[in-house]
Amino acid sequence: MSTTDAEPNGSTATAGACHGVEPQGVPQGDPDAVTNHDLGIHGYAQQKDAHIKRLRRIEGQIRGLQRMLEEDVYCIDILTQVSASTKGLQSFGLQLLEEHLRHCVADAAVKGPEAIDEKVREATKAIERMLRT
Repeated sequence: MSTTDAEPNGSTATAGACHGVEPQGVPQGDPDAVTNHDLGIHGYAQQKDAHIKRLRRIEGQIRGLQRMLEEDVYCIDILTQVSASTKGLQSFGLQLLEEHLRHCVADAAVKGPEAIDEKVREATKAIERMLRT
C-alpha cells in the first residue's frame, strides 16, 4: 500500500501504518536526544571482557590450524578445525549483532523513526555481509 492509498473509512494510510492501522501512542522521538551511542558506549560494552576472551579462544584455534599444517596433519582433521573456527566466528558475529539490535537500535528509537530506519538499514547490511561468508 502506498502512502497515499485511501482506506475504506476515507483516511489515508501512511508509511508507518501496518495494514492501514496507525501505531497508537508511539512517541515521535527527539532527534536531539543524547543516547549511549552518542556517548561512545557501544552495545558490546557490558560483554567486552567476555568477547575478548572468546576472540582469544578463536585466535588459538586459528594458530592451531597453522601448527596442524606445519606438522603435516591429515587434511580432513584440518578441515574439521576450520569448521570449528568458522562456527566460533559466526557465533560471535551473531551475538554482536544481537547486542547491536538491543542497544543501538533501541537508542535510535529515542531519536525517532528516521534514526530507527538508519540503524535497521545498517543491521540489514551487516546481516547480508554475514550471510555471504
